Amino acid sequence: MICPWTMRSRLRQRRAGALLAACAWLDSYFAAVPPLPLPALHLMGTPFQRRVWRLLLEIPYGRTTTYGALAREYERRFGSRTSARAVGGAIGRNPISIIVPCHRVLGTDGSIAGYAGGVKRKRALLALEGAGR
Repeated sequence: MICPWTMRSRLRQRRAGALLAACAWLDSYFAAVPPLPLPALHLMGTPFQRRVWRLLLEIPYGRTTTYGALAREYERRFGSRTSARAVGGAIGRNPISIIVPCHRVLGTDGSIAGYAGGVKRKRALLALEGAGR
């Protein structure tokens, strides 16, 4: 049997490692270089939200897509029809918005639509990545 204190210590070490990996990733991101491989993620949400967030993780650094394109990709990939509005709702509930890059999603006409951190920050993140060049 493992001592409860040993188990807690291992859990703390694992959490500390995950936080260090996330910090290293963010440091590379804000240094305006393509980020390191993603840190381990444990996203908590509905199955629909997690699928949408998985699609967000596939948008390349420096690239953008639209809510409508994500809805079509969702239907193609998962066999279930959804709307751009529903995709936007899932994106709006993204718990880690820079690592899971919801800022790379634009309105159908290419406009910079809502962002939980504010449109000004969304523009800044896209500029940092050189999106649209």
